[in-house]
Amino acid sequence: MTFLIRTIDFTAAGREIIRDRMHEGDTLTIGRSADNDLQLPDLAVEQHHATIEPAGEPAGEHAKDGQLRAVAAGTLGFGQDGKTVTEALFDPATGTELSFGSYRFAFSQEAGSPVTITQTQITDTASDSDALSGFALASALPSKRIMAWVGLTVILLAFLAIPVYSHLTRDRDREVDAEKPGQVAMDSSWSTGALSKAHHDLEDNCEACHVEPFQSVQDSTCLTCHEAIDDHAEIPRQLTGAGPISQGDQIQWDIATYLGKEGQGSCTTCHTEHEGKVEMQPTTQAFCADCHDGMDKRLTDTKLGNAGDFGRDHPQFKVRVRTGPGQLEPTRMVMTKGMTDYNGMIFPHDIHLDAGSGVTRMARSLGAKGYGKTLVCADCHTYSEDKDDFAPVKMEEDCAACHSLVIGRDASGFRSLTHGDVGKALADLRSVAGASVGAKRAAVSRPKPRGLARKRPGRTGSASVPGRRYPTFGKPKPSLIATNNILSRTGVCAECHVRTTVNGRADLMPVFQSDYYLVKGRFTHEAHTQETCSTCHAADTSSSSSDLLLPDIAVCRDCHIGEKIGQRPTKEEVPSSCAMCHQYHPPSGKLPSDHPAMKADKPALISRNGR
Repeated sequence: MTFLIRTIDFTAAGREIIRDRMHEGDTLTIGRSADNDLQLPDLAVEQHHATIEPAGEPAGEHAKDGQLRAVAAGTLGFGQDGKTVTEALFDPATGTELSFGSYRFAFSQEAGSPVTITQTQITDTASDSDALSGFALASALPSKRIMAWVGLTVILLAFLAIPVYSHLTRDRDREVDAEKPGQVAMDSSWSTGALSKAHHDLEDNCEACHVEPFQSVQDSTCLTCHEAIDDHAEIPRQLTGAGPISQGDQIQWDIATYLGKEGQGSCTTCHTEHEGKVEMQPTTQAFCADCHDGMDKRLTDTKLGNAGDFGRDHPQFKVRVRTGPGQLEPTRMVMTKGMTDYNGMIFPHDIHLDAGSGVTRMARSLGAKGYGKTLVCADCHTYSEDKDDFAPVKMEEDCAACHSLVIGRDASGFRSLTHGDVGKALADLRSVAGASVGAKRAAVSRPKPRGLARKRPGRTGSASVPGRRYPTFGKPKPSLIATNNILSRTGVCAECHVRTTVNGRADLMPVFQSDYYLVKGRFTHEAHTQETCSTCHAADTSSSSSDLLLPDIAVCRDCHIGEKIGQRPTKEEVPSSCAMCHQYHPPSGKLPSDHPAMKADKPALISRNGR
């Protein structure tokens, strides 16, 4: 079947442009897609809108020779002579008009000629607009210009005038309460995003941080709440360690400083808000490495070693130890192999952990204590939930099961020696010795009638008491040899403590138990519960309590390989950035003198109401 498709277009001057083309085929497709026979660039037309083909046998008894059928291919119908239909049966010889969106197709056919389809696109006429204007909103609303001015006035009042007025008239003496809305009305409309989870309670109190309008948040405002935050280092020293910035960044900083933003090193340099209700993300390694990687070239007087990545570029640990007996204050120094820490104790770990030692056999006999066949570290070292680490070892709780402190028995029960104070311990022993001597003295001087007792020369007792008595040959004197022996080389105290003399008298060295050796780093045993103690601490080979049983950096690098995974696939790898062990702000609460909050015209701490 042959179709003659005639397209009529109009120029801007109104002149008609007619184009004819022939289409061979029994099927004619219409739609917006480019693969249709009749492509109509109209959004009111579906991609494949309709199909036109000869009626043929499927049309039934109503079909006649030469008739065509138009069938909608999608969900939208089409127009036929002013009616909307989804299927149309027509004879092109008698003529009909089909409409698709703004396009019209007039069908006609003369005898012996192909079917002619005339395609035109209609536009709204003035009469059509006038006919529909009564149903449009424009007939009931003001003009667009008036509505634009009204909208602008509402925006200026609601989002500018009201917030500014309420800010200028608010009560500045009122304390900020996170549970109550702020005093500045409509201030939330100026927010660029939700606050982080840490500051989310201040979502409706913009004036808590933005003390002055159109001014960046100042350090003094941050320190109102975060008063225990110290600076990482003095600001000029930090900037020198970080190195110079690019010219473009310097221009941006100059503009920001001119507009009220504090310079580099202020809180907002690193901490940005209104990024969404999220947790504070750990600092990336690059943030620290920008300064600490090759820092000795910029800070020639620094005592810190360069650190760019824990797995490949990090100095050996520095620990706080006492390098000699009697040293009261520890010294921080680089860890070396075989380093000692004199803590005033004599304690061999290897004997206590040896399954065949006498210590273990004695502990095994104390079944009530719950010891196993071999002593383990947890028998003496207990974890403290309050400290979030191991609690200090206490004699009364952790050692007395084997090393008894019982020195006697009285009416109230067993009496124990006071531990931790040499003077009180000696007093306890003297009181026990005195009680024993007093008992012997009473037994000797007690009257004992002896009717047939033989007289002996010498004192025979008091004449006021009748009867004969056993004579006494001198007053008993208490012996303090056992009391003084506890501080001797073979005494009971010397089994665990280092002896010394104070002002010519026997005494014991003070005992130190370091809570933390790595003062510049953060470590928790809780994160390492999957490991055994011997993985990091060689206690089973230590014969002296002065042995420093800390792992060096090589042991830690077996698992902690730096920030990126994949450097050493031989073991389980733990990505370890700087923030895992170090914190940027020391929690001392003392700020350097050059900190912006310590300026002469600005107090270090201000009240929460901004005064």
